Amino acid sequence: MTFLAIDVGNTRLKWALYDAHRPGAALLAHGAEFLDHIDRLAEGSWAQLPVPSRMLGCVVAGDAVKRRVQDQMELWDVPAQWVVSSAQEAGVTNGYDYPSRLGSDRWVAMIGARHHVLAQGPARPIVVVMVGTAVTVECLDADGRFLGGLILPGHGIMLRALEAGTAGLHVPTGEVRLFPTNTSDALTSGGTYAIAGAVERMVQHVIAHCGAEPACVMTGGAGWKMAPSMTRPFELVDNLIFEGLLEIAARRFGP
Repeated sequence: MTFLAIDVGNTRLKWALYDAHRPGAALLAHGAEFLDHIDRLAEGSWAQLPVPSRMLGCVVAGDAVKRRVQDQMELWDVPAQWVVSSAQEAGVTNGYDYPSRLGSDRWVAMIGARHHVLAQGPARPIVVVMVGTAVTVECLDADGRFLGGLILPGHGIMLRALEAGTAGLHVPTGEVRLFPTNTSDALTSGGTYAIAGAVERMVQHVIAHCGAEPACVMTGGAGWKMAPSMTRPFELVDNLIFEGLLEIAARRFGP
């Protein structure tokens, strides 16, 4: 009863094959592919995989990319099923003005974070940070209600925007410094501290609203770059979206 989880972001497709569609399932295989190279999955890294019994994924890259993924899945007789944000699922309540317009990756990550924190102890508020092409900062109260979130550009988008709008800033990526003394370090430090500041502000909002310090969970391909610059203790969880997909799958597909 193998289960294929797929996370299609703005830059890469990440996949993981588990031995069951439930939290704590054993990881059998995993990989990632840039979106430009999705069309070689069936003949490449998926060719030797056991046939999945179920599949569930989330996609933010658009319908055209989703169709390309489904074309690659034709090597198996497995229906493609995709998460769409809803008013409630897996113990999380969606507080977005229009719940279905919330990015499915944000929704799945919050579900993963909620259950990840519950597995460690009592329910508490949570701040969930995804650091990728874009950065999102979400907050949940102790009852699993999504209160709202922030979206801001990731490091790469910030640097490209500055290069496009400012003369003379075509410089290599620098280091994060307390007091940058060259342009490369100034750019890298500025982007890093902008993200860290947004997270700190959200943490303060949650403390004021919920009256409790939130658990802080970070994920995303660039999360490890941010962790040293954060002002609050954070747990870095590499596969948070996959954890969310396993939680959802267990409820949707049953035993």
